[in-house]
Amino acid sequence: MAKDRSPGFKLGMTVLIGALLAIPLFMVYALVWDRQTQSETARASVAEGWGGPQMLAGPVMVVPYRQQSVETVTENGRATTRAVTIERELFLAPVKNDAAVDVSPERRVKSIYETVVYEARIKGAARFALPDDLARFGVRPEELLFDRAEIRIGISDARGLLADNSISIGGTALPLRPGKGLGATNGSGFFAFADWSATAGAPLDVGYRFGVRGNGQLTLIPDAEATTWTVTSAWPHPSFAGQFLPNSRSVTEAGFTARYAISNLALGRAIVQLPQPGEAAPGQGAQAAQIDLIEPVNLYSQVDRAVKYGFLFIGFTFLAFLMFDIIAGARVAAAEYLLTGAGLILFFVLLLAFAEIIGFTLAYLAASAAIIGLISTYSAAVLGSAKRAGFIGGLLLGLYALLYVLLNLEAYSLIIGSLLLFVALAAVMYVTRKVDWSGLGKRDEPVELTA
Repeated sequence: MAKDRSPGFKLGMTVLIGALLAIPLFMVYALVWDRQTQSETARASVAEGWGGPQMLAGPVMVVPYRQQSVETVTENGRATTRAVTIERELFLAPVKNDAAVDVSPERRVKSIYETVVYEARIKGAARFALPDDLARFGVRPEELLFDRAEIRIGISDARGLLADNSISIGGTALPLRPGKGLGATNGSGFFAFADWSATAGAPLDVGYRFGVRGNGQLTLIPDAEATTWTVTSAWPHPSFAGQFLPNSRSVTEAGFTARYAISNLALGRAIVQLPQPGEAAPGQGAQAAQIDLIEPVNLYSQVDRAVKYGFLFIGFTFLAFLMFDIIAGARVAAAEYLLTGAGLILFFVLLLAFAEIIGFTLAYLAASAAIIGLISTYSAAVLGSAKRAGFIGGLLLGLYALLYVLLNLEAYSLIIGSLLLFVALAAVMYVTRKVDWSGLGKRDEPVELTA
């Protein structure tokens, strides 16, 4: 019938088929998400037993103190006042804390999945001293039990703690004990008893070193009045995050070096903390500096972004077929649109499958070459001309090249895509300016489509 062959009807059919292809395209999107979830599960299993993302805090000196308090109780209906002795803990951060952190990365592979783990070695020196205005905090020096002082270091995942760790005073190593970490690490870590009674709270220099294994990220919690960290690693792709960024950093192909200098004025808290019964342990919710050992290219995020451009490929290819149909008389059937759309969607499945094995760039080249060859060959039969098929192949080649550029120039992808759509729309409007959409195809003057 004439209606079935009108350009308007063919346009509507093309749009409907394109809309139906949203279903398999969404299924591919879900497949990417599923494979990414499996990848994260595999990476977690690789890191299991090694150590999770590590958070390090301390050292902090904890000194018990006793105070007399008066309380009123009711006994036999009468109010009685009595003196009681209560014992609490004073948390004292260092006056200064200087540490060098060496992070040694290592790639671990399970099946086709890879993750980055690390060993971090920390060596530092801290100085502790009671503030001159300690009484302003409600504690007198004579109330402190210096002989029961403890030095605590927090580690969020103590499973990753390595051997050869120490806390020393004056070059003498102190016996280490597990547990009693800090609030920032939910009590996980280790500590040592440090008898401070000999100097009755005079400045005390403490040396420490320890090593931890972890994966993904390393978080450092500053406590001191003046904290200085120097972090070095052979990993060339760090990401600096958290509430504190490095004061200076150098990133090369051989690795990175980052230096942090943080004052307790930036932390917004004093070096003396006196938690009351029922209060959260000091350090919970503390501000931190975070370093992520990231992969330079996350193939799943790349494929995910590529899938979002799927309608761009379908739309441009269908538009070319439609122009050959309504202007050049190629007579493209609905089934041929469907098969072509299926080939375009298959590209993203091939891209995902190959990328997990050979990497994103090689996978992109292999998948795009396969689909361009497939659809170009099919177009020769559908459009009845090798020249027209060459036009379709060139169109797809340009689209795949453009998509690769868009995926690598994320900041400019929107403006490039917008300009491309503008040019495409202008070209279609020009080519179809004399098409009679409600009639059999053409108006008075024929319109030639070069192919």
